[in-house]
Amino acid sequence: MAQHWQELIPVDRYIVASNGLLHDYDRKILSFLYQPLIGPGCFSVYMTLWSELEENRLWSEASSHHFLMNSCGMNLKEIYEARLKLEGIGLLKTFVKNEDDIRSFIYELQPPLSPEQFFLDGMLNVYLYRKIGKNHFMRLKRFFCDRKMPSGEEYEEVTKGFQDIYVSATPETLQYMQEHATELEAEEGQQFIGRTEADVVQLPHESFDFQLLVAGLSDSLLPKKALTPKVKDAISNLAFLYGIDALQMKNIVLSAVNEKDEIDIEELRKAARDWYQFVHYDKLPSLIERVQPPAKREQLEEPKTQDEKLARYFETASPLEVLKNLSGGAEPASSDLQLIEDIMFKQKLLPGVVNVLIWLAMEKTDMKMTKGYVEKIAGQWARKQIKTVREAMALSRQEHEKSREAAKGQTGKRQSKKKAVRTEMLPDWFDKDQAAGKNEKTENEAEIEARKKEVEEMLKAFRE
Repeated sequence: MAQHWQELIPVDRYIVASNGLLHDYDRKILSFLYQPLIGPGCFSVYMTLWSELEENRLWSEASSHHFLMNSCGMNLKEIYEARLKLEGIGLLKTFVKNEDDIRSFIYELQPPLSPEQFFLDGMLNVYLYRKIGKNHFMRLKRFFCDRKMPSGEEYEEVTKGFQDIYVSATPETLQYMQEHATELEAEEGQQFIGRTEADVVQLPHESFDFQLLVAGLSDSLLPKKALTPKVKDAISNLAFLYGIDALQMKNIVLSAVNEKDEIDIEELRKAARDWYQFVHYDKLPSLIERVQPPAKREQLEEPKTQDEKLARYFETASPLEVLKNLSGGAEPASSDLQLIEDIMFKQKLLPGVVNVLIWLAMEKTDMKMTKGYVEKIAGQWARKQIKTVREAMALSRQEHEKSREAAKGQTGKRQSKKKAVRTEMLPDWFDKDQAAGKNEKTENEAEIEARKKEVEEMLKAFRE
């Protein structure tokens, strides 16, 4: 299983680049708006990379990751995880080159969103509000706002135009410029230094079932041209943020249609937020409260076997619900919630996949959310691009088979010296060969039946 040191080692070289000039004002935006979302370690890595750029330059000298570790006071794993967070939130692009067993990276820093873009983003602003609370959120909004220019009724503009001050160029000059136009462009392999606009965080349209949405809207005589690319971008983000499926989104979209048969994006955002707060008792969403997107659900028929029932449950419950059910209805510890939300953000695992991970972690570590184990499995699943519950369950089964085969390889002498330990309670989808459980010497038949009954009772409680 690949670990962080297989992706990155201290001697790997890197160069810092910048997608346009970064301004001093960006530091305040990063400190107050982004840092609450990415954390101080991640913020430190970004600022350290930025400091390697000389003033008014877009490229730095080459350095090693060992230097970056010493500069930030972080180990290699922390550096790697910070890099993933920066990539996920749109502040960093990473490029790698492998040549003669030597690996080198380019870390291209992306400028942050402007305050106006951030507060009107529709996704990042919601996470910030949830993270710092209403009072601090409003305080930050006031910090990044100032008075408007007085209206034209109070002041009269007397600004002179270009043509009022400057004379036109001579025909000879214009002809020379046309003949030597190529000399005005940047030389090959170079670019002009300037400022670029930051890219907003945008989810792919494939994450939402637009085909089902269009089928529902056609009955309402809403023209298809109303679903412009910008509207689709907003719908994809809102569906992910608030956990809205295509059928629910239909009514939200219709409520945002104006008199021109166009979809008002701002009204769409308000309608989605109002719907979520009505359903969830005035709360705002967090990552851990989402469910598996409909497009990634595979258990569509009525489940019959225990395997199918678990798959249906994992696809329709949020990670928060799974944690609560495993705790007997009690509120999960804040450290557990933070751990799950972190891996969803950093590894971009879908909610249904995270549900399988929670179940696996609880059963393998005696009902404890062990941070190292959870992050280890999450990293593997992210690299294997596990997107569905079935894929996660199949991979979990494979890992269990490997660990069981390894346990069988132990000598009888070593096994006889071992003290009796608690045998893990595992769901049926871990075992392809159900008959293998009968040969276990550590449990008698009464214990096996008791454990099966316990699993069935838990499933019954989950479904209710």
